[in-house]
Amino acid sequence: MKKIPYFVFISLTFVTSCKDKKEEMKSDVQPPIAKIVPHNLEKHGDIRTDNYFWLNDRENKEVIDYLNKENDYYEKMTAHTKELQGDLFKEMKARIKEDDTSVPYFYNGYYYITRFETGKDYPIYSRKKGSLEAKEEIMFDCNELAKGQAYFSLNGLSVSEDNQWATFGVDLVSRRQYTIRVKNLITGDILPEEIENTTGGTTWASDNKTVFYTKKDPKTLRSDMIYKHVLKSDVKKDELVYHEKDDTFATFVYKDKSKKYIVIGSSSTLTTEYQFLEANNPNGEFRLFQKRTRGLEYSISHFGDNFYIVTNKDKATNFKLMKTNEKATSKENWIEVIPHRDDVLLEGVDIFKDFLVVEERSNGLNKIQIRPWSGEGAYYLPFESETYTAYTTTNPDFDTEILRYAYQSLITPSSVIDFNMKTKAKVVLKQQEVLGGKFDKNNYVEERIWATATDGTKVPISMVYRKGLKKDGSNPFLLYAYGSYGASMDPYFSTTRLSLLDRGFVYAIAHIRGGEDLGRQWYEDGKLLKKKNTFTDFIDCSKYVIAQKYTSPEHLYAEGGSAGGLLMGAIVNMAPELYNGVIAQVPFVDVVTTMLDDTIPLTTGEYDEWGNPNEKEYYDYMKSYSPYDNVKVQSYPNMYVSTGLHDSQVQYWEPAKWVAKIRALKNNDKLLFMHTNMDAGHGGASGRFEALKDLAKEFSFLLDLEKIKQ
Repeated sequence: MKKIPYFVFISLTFVTSCKDKKEEMKSDVQPPIAKIVPHNLEKHGDIRTDNYFWLNDRENKEVIDYLNKENDYYEKMTAHTKELQGDLFKEMKARIKEDDTSVPYFYNGYYYITRFETGKDYPIYSRKKGSLEAKEEIMFDCNELAKGQAYFSLNGLSVSEDNQWATFGVDLVSRRQYTIRVKNLITGDILPEEIENTTGGTTWASDNKTVFYTKKDPKTLRSDMIYKHVLKSDVKKDELVYHEKDDTFATFVYKDKSKKYIVIGSSSTLTTEYQFLEANNPNGEFRLFQKRTRGLEYSISHFGDNFYIVTNKDKATNFKLMKTNEKATSKENWIEVIPHRDDVLLEGVDIFKDFLVVEERSNGLNKIQIRPWSGEGAYYLPFESETYTAYTTTNPDFDTEILRYAYQSLITPSSVIDFNMKTKAKVVLKQQEVLGGKFDKNNYVEERIWATATDGTKVPISMVYRKGLKKDGSNPFLLYAYGSYGASMDPYFSTTRLSLLDRGFVYAIAHIRGGEDLGRQWYEDGKLLKKKNTFTDFIDCSKYVIAQKYTSPEHLYAEGGSAGGLLMGAIVNMAPELYNGVIAQVPFVDVVTTMLDDTIPLTTGEYDEWGNPNEKEYYDYMKSYSPYDNVKVQSYPNMYVSTGLHDSQVQYWEPAKWVAKIRALKNNDKLLFMHTNMDAGHGGASGRFEALKDLAKEFSFLLDLEKIKQ
């Protein structure tokens, strides 16, 4: 139906309120109804009828028409928020320093810099030889490369050791299938060879002409093959170096910090394996570091004559640090350096000539420990906030006393800091600027509270809000979580989030099981046959903030994306009455069907996360929580669902089918919107500011429900 301009209503002779006019305009807009085509899916003697299976065909014009109708419905139903969306976009953009520059880092004779120019969406990658006062050499201006493209992503920029050549990957579709090109940084010429369907990254051998790269299976998009390419040679003659045939594993290649070795890794959710080869011998044979053993995870760092290994060997659930001589790398030769600790998760190490830097997680918070190799005077960097994020950043050199790390919290803008590990002096090289002149961290409060889950487990919640909050249940409250793959959701600063906080919202992150926020067991207790803990933790966190009168069901909103979208799908089935609105970004909601289809990207590698539904126990458990399979006749909250037509991680048809089914079965008149970006994939729109438009849609959805007009 053609949208009736608002000014037409102004001229009508009958008397009605502005609200009535808006509602009348909405009532004339009908949601699209997806046709029902029953399709039976049978497994283990169980038959599931999928009425919307036909949406699984992006080449079908009828499918595209349906997605466009959903987009059109969204646009018409939210026409009254367009001005608000525009204001939000301008407001969020105005806080961002457009002519911004990264902190330079020095590597192999050059300072490398990433910068943005005013009014431009994409980064400019440059370098300066020897000194920051030297002439800037622009390696890649992505604004020029992106001209005429609906989507653009540059990935995997890698410079040869002689500083003459740079490889880079380009994706113009947003399916994370990159085409690798090679540029001569001296002449500016780009070589004619193109290597398609890769991860985008490359690893240079020391001869400055050989590169190793990872190709993807064209159908499943699994990274499964490592190839070797010699500059100016025929790509068709590239040598296959390694083929990862186990379809539950993915493979990758990199050069270690010492530059001595090229390393090929293979990993699944529970198991890792590495091979290594001297970087100055690219035509040699890779040697196995430690063959894969089910359940054995390890990562390696080379220094001197040794490899340092972060591993869960010998039931070290939270990992420990070991080492071994580079000539004897199998696990029977590994020697313990830092033992396993039940209450501390060892997340990684960074190695320097005189210091070992250890990144840990304790009680849900990041810790950075400095350990001199002398064995004396180990200490932790002091962090004072109640809830924060800290991590090491770019540290390419061994022979330095300076550690570069980043720090931020919910009210503290991100800072990049150089810390002298010997003198303990620190220099803040850069703190994220918040433009507009209105931000003062002292106007906000950050805190961490603990909800009690159904089984008695204490679950932390990090939150931020403006000072003066009254706990009377009237505050709009946005609760975010992810809760899968052991990904920890650390509290971080956001300039865009201020648009909610300054309008009275509380923003919170629920650190639910399925992440690794409180150690490896926290992850183990939220996966496979314990996955429902993820959902009940979130529900219990929701109940807790309501009970503490931070908010109420009339003002509580939930948000999650991808696997966090699965969380959103589960909670609206299990406890819809707790939420006034839900935002589900690229949600993984058709769990059983997807995990039974091994042609879909990521499926086989996910068995250790969700289980293999070809086994009845896992099939039954998945079916009991899969959001799409459990949609039923009930009242659902207001919902805004987003997806991308070219998404390679969560296929667009999952949210499309889910929305169609909810629309058919829900028994209330709450809003249900789905917006499909017809040009983008899992990460949404490309471009620095285009993503803000997507965020403005989400924020306007929340503010409209709260009847906050500006």
